[in-house]
Parts: sequence; structure tokens; C-alpha cells
Amino acid sequence: MAFHSIVCIKSVIRSAPNGIGRRTPENSELNPFDRPALEAALRLKAVEGGTITVLSMGADVSAEALAEAQAMGADRAILISDPALAGSDTLITAQVLAAAISRIGVYDLLFFGTRSSDSDTGQVGPQTAAVLDIAFVGGVKQIEREDQGWAVRRVMDDWEELWQVTAPAALTIHPNAFKPRSIALPGIATALDNLDIEYWHLNHLGLSADRVGLCGSPTRVVHLQKIKRDRTCYMLKGEPREQVDALFAQLDRLGAI
Repeated sequence: MAFHSIVCIKSVIRSAPNGIGRRTPENSELNPFDRPALEAALRLKAVEGGTITVLSMGADVSAEALAEAQAMGADRAILISDPALAGSDTLITAQVLAAAISRIGVYDLLFFGTRSSDSDTGQVGPQTAAVLDIAFVGGVKQIEREDQGWAVRRVMDDWEELWQVTAPAALTIHPNAFKPRSIALPGIATALDNLDIEYWHLNHLGLSADRVGLCGSPTRVVHLQKIKRDRTCYMLKGEPREQVDALFAQLDRLGAI
């Protein structure tokens, strides 16, 4: 059977005025941490052949993120969109994604970004793997085919680990491991003008409204706020020794030493 990978992506919000994140085309973008995951899948496809399915759960505006993924080279795009899903926490999101993945059918590898730039939990990848009861490796930087499966290198703190997994398996991709390819604006425009996205609802997944969204979520986000950091940049001039002296003098004035 042809190699098949599934990449779970998310449309994230750029800002949350007054602590409320509203998903609009102007305030949404493809999660930057999902781009390396998609790039990893695309590079494997270049070697193994086969197909890539991109899967997302969210409002209709998420179609733009899926279109961008198709412009990068994904073959199939599925958006799970249903009003009842509003307010779903990471556990419910994982359960919904797992139901959709099971409906998609046979796959080899399941890719996630390490986290999302808006909620930043890093939970959906491992939670989805747990719901599906498949192997999971996080922080992956390299993937190679072996006779009996896959050799996967990951970075964990100051250590590099080598794991062996068999398909199906889920991976989160280290954000610095695979530099995403750039997409020309005409390519994105073409993808948006020729949207080929499958829209799935709860009835496609066999889930009821009382088990998802705020009704089914054990946790909920009550407020969002950007952290503002006051930073001042000091340029140190002169020769290296003079710069070192100036640095220590500045640290002494700040009470840091």
C-alpha cells in the first residue's frame, strides 16, 4: 500500500484584543509550529512517494490554513467544522481528531507541530496518540526508514535520543529541524481560488454535541492576554576589552552583580 501521512494543522489567532480571541481572516494564520511538521511530511513523500492528508479542526476561516498547506504540496485537505465544537479544550480536540483520523483510514505516520502559537500547550499531539493508542515520539529532528519501521531521532533538553517505531506512529516535529519551504504568493492565490477542501461535521464522526465543545471539555480558557516586555538595548562600543568593561559596569549599575 502506498505511503500515507497525515499532518494535523491549526489556524491560530494573531491577537486577542480585550482578552478575547476572534477568528477572522485578518486575525488568523497557519500555526508556525505546524509548518516544520508539514515540511517533514513533504520531504518523506519526496523519498517514499504516496500522499499527504492535512487535517484541521476549527471555524470556516481555517480553510485558509489548509489552502496554504495544499499550496506547499499536500494532496488532500479535511476541515472538521461544526458550531458545537466551539470552546473545545485540548482533550476534546484530540478526541475529535482521533475520530477523524480513524475515519480517514490507513496511514503510516501522523505529524503534529510541537505546540501552537496561541494556546501553546503542546498537548494535542500526545493526547491524540493516546486516544488512538499508537506510539508517540516528541521533538523529532530526523526520520529514516528501516526494514522493520522507522528510526526517529529526537532532541530532549541537552540529549539526542534515537527511537525505533513501527507504523502507525505519531510524531511532533522540532521547530528547528525542518525549514519550511517558501510559497510564492501566486501559489497561495491559486490554492485559495481553487479550494478543494472536504468539510466534515459531527455526524461524519459519530460524535454528539454534548460530548464536545464547552459541554464536554473539562477545562476552558477564560482570558487571553499578550505579555508586554519592556526591553532596552545597549550597544557596547570599542575594542573587546572595552566592551567587557562596559558590560560589567552596566550590570553593576543595574544591581545584577
